[in-house]
Parts: sequence; structure tokens; C-alpha cells
Amino acid sequence: MSDPKIERIRAAYERDMREQPKARKAGDIPISYEAITPEWMTALLCKDTPGAEVTEIRLGEPDSGTSNRRRIFLSYNAAGQAAGLPKSVFCKAAHALSNRLLLSSAATLSETIFFNKARAMLDIDAPEAYLADYDPESWASIVVMKDIGDEVEFCSHETPMDQASVRSQLDLLARLHGKFFESPLFDSELSDVPTFQFRFRNLVNKHGLQKCCEDGVDASEAITPARLFARRAEIWPATVRAVDRFDVLPVTYTHNDVHLKNWYIRDRPKMGLGDWQVVCRGHWSRDVAYTISTALTPENRRAWERDLVKFYLDRLHAEGGPKLPFDEAWLDYREQMLTALAWWTMTLTPSPEMPDMQPQDTTIEFIRRIIIAVDDLESLDVAR
Repeated sequence: MSDPKIERIRAAYERDMREQPKARKAGDIPISYEAITPEWMTALLCKDTPGAEVTEIRLGEPDSGTSNRRRIFLSYNAAGQAAGLPKSVFCKAAHALSNRLLLSSAATLSETIFFNKARAMLDIDAPEAYLADYDPESWASIVVMKDIGDEVEFCSHETPMDQASVRSQLDLLARLHGKFFESPLFDSELSDVPTFQFRFRNLVNKHGLQKCCEDGVDASEAITPARLFARRAEIWPATVRAVDRFDVLPVTYTHNDVHLKNWYIRDRPKMGLGDWQVVCRGHWSRDVAYTISTALTPENRRAWERDLVKFYLDRLHAEGGPKLPFDEAWLDYREQMLTALAWWTMTLTPSPEMPDMQPQDTTIEFIRRIIIAVDDLESLDVAR
């Protein structure tokens, strides 16, 4: 049975490709980067500078994965130059059909809510946006951000991480989670933030997440500890149980895609966090498990993780969250390693309608780190 929403997105995409509309005025959502005009950028960036105009735009190299990313370089008239308006911006968009379909499962809504509502409430190192908007019919979307590319070092799976750098990551998460822990804003300004379990179940029902993850585990035999691979049939049911726990756990505002590539180094060890398209109402333990397992080699994780979890719990309490007992928190941390694994086995073997989300070497290394953590921590055997 076809999904009416998916059919609407497909029809809107076909219309966009046929008509190729240009984005010229405020409120237009570009269907592609080539559809952006100097007039549209003028409406966005020059509205508070009388007489200023964008005279030319130049597109940087395309970079597509879960979203379609691009830097845009800008030229201005004399008034714009005199005002020191930004010479470049960094954009994330859903232009391709596969990106629109995948991100319509809550990611587009999540990111626009973050930049339009939550970002200003947070004292953290994260990007700031000039615009975050989408078309609810076509699910074409765009986020236009301040370009920090020349200010920071973006991380990869090869970035060496010491304990101080991971503590900086956990400090940022504690400020995010502490600010919104069981917040009444989820009943008012942030009521439209989806839950993590809603997002997960949407991916299961509409995008075949179970098959993606099971295929990804099968494809990862060479990097999976033998005793865990022998129990691979238990991984998906245990992952579902870990997600079901979110129905009863206390909620906060969570990032949910905190793998190392989404972090940047401002001034080592100070870290910042980007790519806010998977934010949800969720539980802190997923972010913490996902961060530690992808940031560190298995050897360093084994040596440091208990101290790091204790550090996070202390910082969470200092930032307005509850004082959580370590033993219970440790169980949550161990269990949510499974939901982190699901994000990357899906990435390794996505369904045919999903975009190619990450380079192969990145995907393999993050699966290796997470799946070893699942084995080390005996995540399959956590039961409450």
C-alpha cells in the first residue's frame, strides 16, 4: 500500500524538475543550489542593510550524503561591501528525491525547529543559521548558516581524540541535556519536537530500517567479535527493546547523531557540534554512548569510559539535570550502544530509496568501534 505523503513528495519533485523554478524572494525554498539567485540572497542577507545587494553568487563544490551540502561565495555592491556582510555561507538542503524522502521522516522538521527555536536558548558551540525553512508539500528544505569553515577544524574518523577532548564533548552534551531536562517547553514552544522512538519507528515502517540494520550486521562480520556475530540474530530485537525504553525514560533535548564527523575543534580541546537534523526528545544515554564509542579507539574507550560517564553525570547535575546514580546510568549507557550501532549498519547497507550517506571507510570504522563496544559491554544482555 502506497504512502500518501511519499507520493506527494514524489509528485512535487517531478513538478520541480519539470518547471525548474528559481528562488527569488523571501519565502521561496530553492529546489536546487542552481535555483538560488542573487535576488534571493539579497532578501536573506541584506534585509537589515539599506541599499546593500548581492551582485553575484558562486557555488562551491557539491558534497552530498544524508543532506545536500554546499558553500556559497558572495559578492556585494558597494553598500554591502562597506557593511562587511558575509563573503560566504554554508548550506544544508534536501534537494534530491532520496534526501527529501529520508529527511521527511522528521529530520527536516527537527533541524528547522532547532535553528528557529532552540538554538538561541543554548550557550554551546554550534552553528548559527540565517535561515532554516522547508516546503511542507515537496519537503525541499534549506538551512543557510554562518560559514565557520575557516575558523575550526572539522573532525573525521581519523581525528585523534584525547580524554580532554572527549570531556569537552560531554560538557557540551551536559549543557544541552541539562537545559532541557524534563522541560515544560516540550508542552509549549518545543511541543513539535519529535521523540526518538517516533523517528526510529518511522524509519522502520517507511524506509525498511530493520532490513538495513540486519544486512549491515551481516556485512560487518570481518570487524565483529566472533562471539557477538554468533548472536547476530539477537541484535535487532535487543535494539528494539532499547528504543522501547524511551517510552518510560525521562526526556530531554538530544542530538542523536553525535558521531565524530559531526564535531569540530575550535581550540583544542574545545569542541563544537554541528548537523542538528536528528534532534529529538530523547534520553541522554544515547548521545553519551554514541559520542564515546565513535570518538575513541576501542583501547582508549575501555580505559576511560567509566570515568567519562561519571564526568558527564556530574556535569549534567551541575547544568540543571538530576543527580543520577552511576549504576543505573551505566546500564542505560550500555544498552543504548545498540541504537548507535543501528544508525551505522543502516548507513552501510541503506535501502534502495536512501541516499549514499557516508564514505565507506568512515562507515566501516565507526561500525567497528561501536560493535566492539556492544560486545565489550555485553549490551545484548542488559535487561530491566
